[in-house]
Amino acid sequence: MTVYSEKSKIGDAIAKLKSEGLSVGMVPTMGALHEGHLQLVKKAIAENDKAVVSIFVNPTQFDNKEDLEKYPRTLESDVALLKTVSETDILVYAPAVRDIYGDNPVSENFDFDGLEFEMEGRFRSGHFDGVGTIVKRLFQIVKPNKGYFGEKDFQQLQIIRKLVEKHDLPVQIVGCKIHREANGLAMSSRNTRLTPEHKNASPFIYKTLKTAKAKFGTKSATKITEWVENQFKAHDLLELEYFIIADVETLKPIKRKSRKKKYRAFIATYAGDIRLIDNIALN
Repeated sequence: MTVYSEKSKIGDAIAKLKSEGLSVGMVPTMGALHEGHLQLVKKAIAENDKAVVSIFVNPTQFDNKEDLEKYPRTLESDVALLKTVSETDILVYAPAVRDIYGDNPVSENFDFDGLEFEMEGRFRSGHFDGVGTIVKRLFQIVKPNKGYFGEKDFQQLQIIRKLVEKHDLPVQIVGCKIHREANGLAMSSRNTRLTPEHKNASPFIYKTLKTAKAKFGTKSATKITEWVENQFKAHDLLELEYFIIADVETLKPIKRKSRKKKYRAFIATYAGDIRLIDNIALN
């Protein structure tokens, strides 16, 4: 398995593949890989001739400098994990910040038609400009046929779809279902930082989402939101940041249900100082 650290060299390698008529799927990651990432990689390999996995902790999408510094960087073990999927069908692109940004790691400014101002956008200033910047640059370097993203970051997925649409990028975006731990917790690189106590408490998040889904058939969004907020007020270890039921297209909070629209419930919580997000389709 070749690990490329320079955009010129990964670009040359992919140009050679494309000249041979081979298709390329891409899985952009920030490393600290887990089984959820591997599911994306397996899907990319199943649907393309080769998969490119980028491993890059992108500084421009962190609004919290301490979070950026603490983010795990585990390239050696990430590559070893990818080898368990395939040693021949995966190319790894693990650049330094300079290779992507030169001497000026700053975000471009994007207009995602308001998607960027909902949910995460209200709590993480500039985050989606950072996401848009890195994904656009990775797509321009790798030029994949398809890009694979998990639905755990559903808002990010919708924003990347909007990025591709508005900037006319020739890549098909594939959303992949949330991969969960045995206890229901959505897989995330942050889960390794949970204390045993918080790890034991964390299944409560998905359990609450499933109950909210069951209530959605008969209860209003307001009643369900109040119920969720009360559940977390009574919880000793998990603190609710937000719970929102939103239209999947606009990500705006629901005002009145319509049978013609699809909705999801979105949640962000703190387990100690670890922030966990999750979501579930409601209809």
